[in-house]
Amino acid sequence: MPTVSVIMPAYNAARYIETAITSVLRQTYTDWELIVVDDCATDGTADIIHRLAAQDTRIVFLRNAVNRGVSYTRNYAISQARGQWIAFLDSDDLWREDKLEKQLALTQKHPDGVLFFTASGFITFDDQPLRYVMPAPEQVTYRDLLRRNLLSCSSVLVKREVMAQVKMARDDMHEDYSAWLTILRQYPCAYGVNEPLLIYRFSPGSKSANRLKSAKMLYRSYRYVGYHVLSAAYMTCRYTVHSVSKRYKIAATK
Repeated sequence: MPTVSVIMPAYNAARYIETAITSVLRQTYTDWELIVVDDCATDGTADIIHRLAAQDTRIVFLRNAVNRGVSYTRNYAISQARGQWIAFLDSDDLWREDKLEKQLALTQKHPDGVLFFTASGFITFDDQPLRYVMPAPEQVTYRDLLRRNLLSCSSVLVKREVMAQVKMARDDMHEDYSAWLTILRQYPCAYGVNEPLLIYRFSPGSKSANRLKSAKMLYRSYRYVGYHVLSAAYMTCRYTVHSVSKRYKIAATK
C-alpha cells in the first residue's frame, strides 16, 4: 500500500493539469498514488489524464458518471484511497519537488499529529511568479483557524482515517475550511512547514476573489460547524478583512 494518496479533482482543467500531475511525478518521495477524478470535463482533460496514467501505474484515473462538483469528487477519491495519509492537490496548482518529503519528515517529529500543511508561494494564470509568500506557523489551533484559514487545501496532508470521517461537505461553502475546523475541534493543532512547498495559482476571477460570493460561502462554513447566526456574521466580517488584505498584498507583488 502507498504511504500517501494524492487526491486531485479535475473539471475542464486541460490548460494546467499536466503541470499539476508532473509536479507529483517529480516528488523526491516516491511512495504515493495519485487519484485523479474526471468530473465530466468537456475540454480534453480526460485525454491528458489517460495519457499520463498510461505512463505511470501510480496514477489512478477515475470518472464520475455525471458532474458532481468538487466536494463529492474529493470524497469519492478519498473512499478509493489506500494510503496512510491523504494529500490534496488542485488541478491548477503545483508542488515543489520536496513537498511530500519535508511534510512526512515533520510527521515523524509529531507522531500525535493528524493534520499538516505548508507555506504557499503564488503564480499568475500565465505562470508568472509572484513575490508574496503566505507563511505557515509552526502550529495552528482551532482558535487560530477561526480568524483566518492558514491551511491552503493543496498544501494539506491529513490522516486518511480522520479525513474519511470528516469528509468535504458542500460546494456552496468553503468545504475545505469547514473540514479543517471540524478536525481541529477534535485535535490540538495542525503542524506547518514554513516553506512555500505549494505553488498556488492566483486568479482574480476565482470564487475566493468574488468577495460577496466568498463571504456567503464563509458564513455558511461557520454555520455548518455550529455557530449562531450573529457569531457567524461577525466572524465572516473579521475573516473578510484579513482576506482582502492578503489578496491586495499578493496582487501588489506582480
